[in-house]
Amino acid sequence: MNEKATAGLFDLTGRTALVTGSSRGIGREIALTLAQAGATVILHGTADSPKLREAVDQAARLGGGHVECVTADLTSPEACATLPGQCGKLGLTVDILVLNASVQNYVKIETFTDAEFRREFQVNLGAAFQLIQAFAPAMRERKWGRIVTIGSINQLRPAARLSIYSTTKAALANLTANLAKSFAADNVTVNNLVPGVILTDRNEAALRDDALRTTVLGEIPAGRFGTTDELAGAALLLCSDAGSYITGAELPVTGGMHL
Repeated sequence: MNEKATAGLFDLTGRTALVTGSSRGIGREIALTLAQAGATVILHGTADSPKLREAVDQAARLGGGHVECVTADLTSPEACATLPGQCGKLGLTVDILVLNASVQNYVKIETFTDAEFRREFQVNLGAAFQLIQAFAPAMRERKWGRIVTIGSINQLRPAARLSIYSTTKAALANLTANLAKSFAADNVTVNNLVPGVILTDRNEAALRDDALRTTVLGEIPAGRFGTTDELAGAALLLCSDAGSYITGAELPVTGGMHL
């Protein structure tokens, strides 16, 4: 295979990607990477914000395709249901769906509230179900689509203070496997990307505790935390023609922490 053909496997020119939760962290890095690969990218945030606008501007500078943004509070099923219509009003047809948005709360099960339980299940699982249900039929009709759900090391190694978050991510992985089997014949892949401890602003806040930082590092065979660009490279594989024969995969990007 020559160099041009190899590069073409990762070329997303002509494709449109929606990345939820992409104003910061892992979602932002994935959106920027897909833009660099030539995709038209739709970034998403809970509401309009300077961070979201900054991410849109950066994606536009890096990429060769069109860049837009949509907003919806995914804690609300009704608000989530507006996203397909917002994309349609932009005149864009989503080929690639990256379901990154999630919420978590470090709380032991004894003090978990019903409201927090429902919030985490809606954002982490319910919204993913709604958006797949909305966008997948057109992908299947066109015989090309990529759906990437973003899981967590906690679906494999549940943390005591993230019991409900861990449960939602395990359920999302199960949904991914189920849909991968259903959609495969239509050339629509569905994969679950599993981050380990990645240096995002959310994780960095938790890791300011030196004792916790030392303990967590001791559980990672690679001996270091991951970076968002290391996740984004794996996402590009799953979103591109290079990953066309990968479906139903649970791909850990954990530095070996899942072992």
